[in-house]
Amino acid sequence: GAKTCPTGWNKFSCSCYFLSTKSGSWDEGRKDCITRGADLVVINDKEEQVLFANEAAWIGLIDKETEGSWKWVDGTSMTLSFWGDDQPDNWKGDEDCGQYINKRWNDLSCVASLKWICEKLPPWSA
Repeated sequence: GAKTCPTGWNKFSCSCYFLSTKSGSWDEGRKDCITRGADLVVINDKEEQVLFANEAAWIGLIDKETEGSWKWVDGTSMTLSFWGDDQPDNWKGDEDCGQYINKRWNDLSCVASLKWICEKLPPWSA
């Protein structure tokens, strides 16, 4: 069977992507993705990076455990990076969550209110 994405999700390469319509904290976004059988997006390549060119949204990147040690929600370390100029800057010592903005990344306070991007593998259709 072919792999298709659920309604409202965009297929790209091997994954399905969902951009939320509502906004909330990084944790709220992550919870919402998990209830959809997904998680916050993990960006592994340049093509994936430009999918949401004009959006500002949470991505699955966090350095809560160790300041400056950025990890993806799937447990992998950040290898590729698309930080904006002078980012991450941990402004006011309170920026532990990754935001996607203007095709770049920024570190932002985790309680800021943003849309979020979920990613999951497409289910096999019967």
